[in-house]
Amino acid sequence: MSASLSRPRVGVWLIGARGSVATTVVTGCAAVAAGLHPPTGMVTETPAFTDSGLPTLSDLVFGGHDTVDCPLPKRAETLTAGGVLPPGIATAVAAELAAADREIRHGGPTPGDTRSEAELITAFADDIRDFIHRHELERAVVVNVASTEPACQGPDAPLPASTLYALAALRAGCPYVNFTPSEGMHHPVAAREAERSGLPYAGRDGKTGQTLLRSVLGPMFAQRALTVRAWSGTNLLGGGDGAALADPAAAAAKNAGKERVLTATLGTTPQGETHIDDVPALGDWKTAWDHIAFDGFLGTRMILQTTWQGCDSALAAPLVLDLARLTARAHESGLSGPLDALAFYFKDPVGDAPSALSEQYEALVGFAGSLRGAGAMGPAGRGGPAEPGGPSGPAGSGEGAGLRQGVGADAGLRQGAGLRQGVDEGRGLGRAYAPTHEHGHGPAAQGMEGLR
Repeated sequence: MSASLSRPRVGVWLIGARGSVATTVVTGCAAVAAGLHPPTGMVTETPAFTDSGLPTLSDLVFGGHDTVDCPLPKRAETLTAGGVLPPGIATAVAAELAAADREIRHGGPTPGDTRSEAELITAFADDIRDFIHRHELERAVVVNVASTEPACQGPDAPLPASTLYALAALRAGCPYVNFTPSEGMHHPVAAREAERSGLPYAGRDGKTGQTLLRSVLGPMFAQRALTVRAWSGTNLLGGGDGAALADPAAAAAKNAGKERVLTATLGTTPQGETHIDDVPALGDWKTAWDHIAFDGFLGTRMILQTTWQGCDSALAAPLVLDLARLTARAHESGLSGPLDALAFYFKDPVGDAPSALSEQYEALVGFAGSLRGAGAMGPAGRGGPAEPGGPSGPAGSGEGAGLRQGVGADAGLRQGAGLRQGVDEGRGLGRAYAPTHEHGHGPAAQGMEGLR
């Protein structure tokens, strides 16, 4: 029996595949799977997720898009020198890094790229489908871990790269996770296609440090009936993210999620702002400082200050692995639409979800429970193989998990009556967008093949 039949494998297609986060994801996955390090920071490796049918770390296959040429092994060496990766780990998993690097394709758009938006989407989707086909993968999840883009400049502006990749994921029949504050699936064009696709998606903007702490402290002040008068913050960071966030427009997109958490948990917007400073000397390390002014009993004025110092890539990587596994399982189980129960991982979660971390965690654990028995992950103790053209079981989430079950992927395609003109033809995207179901099989996918 072949490996692909005895143990179904799942692809993880990373946008920004040669960046610090992606390199740490691939390195960490290989190291944990080989037993070289414990799965510290991976929520999916805790007892609450036992028997939820998640793909194992050793069953994940990595590929992706990027616009830079630095090979993953070389990038891992740089991260080791900077203290992000422990000494010797990149050498120990050199084969896995090299294998993932061979699966990285050139992204875009880059300066001088003359391809239209439709051509870029087609090229990206073809890359993803080829990856799935060559590795005989059961499914693949597309995860955006690229640098933050400036906020969208309006309906007539060109589609941002993150949205082009999101549309490519839908066309390739893949669930999508946006770990960045970039537009991605939030753009109206992509949002319409996502709703019609029958595919699950999650995002946006991974919650790794300062906002994680805010999502705990905000509810604390509210529950203790303490009036927060002002909440100011500063972020110092370097690396690629620091350089990207030096752009005021990109920083504004990032800060919007940080401030949204405070408004949602406190019930009001306190005075104060959050500033992001690019400090190249810090590399992949960041310091986040918060100054909170609040009133106690009889109006006594008090101050709470917090300092969070951490390594951005090491904080983000285990969450990316969690999200890839959970989203793949949701796809297999027939879930569609925004995965509200994954709000635990995001500053600006899709769907209708609470903002307090404790409530988000309860929803996540409930989701894990709903996945037990919701569908099979193939042989090797996880039930029979999935049908090639559809999910292998009924949608398995109860309302308590905060998920919108909607329709299965097949039904989602039927709703669109085959091919759909989901984008504005006047913007040069007039070719029909029919998100393929399960690696490009099924009637809608076959119809799209006729257009190419």
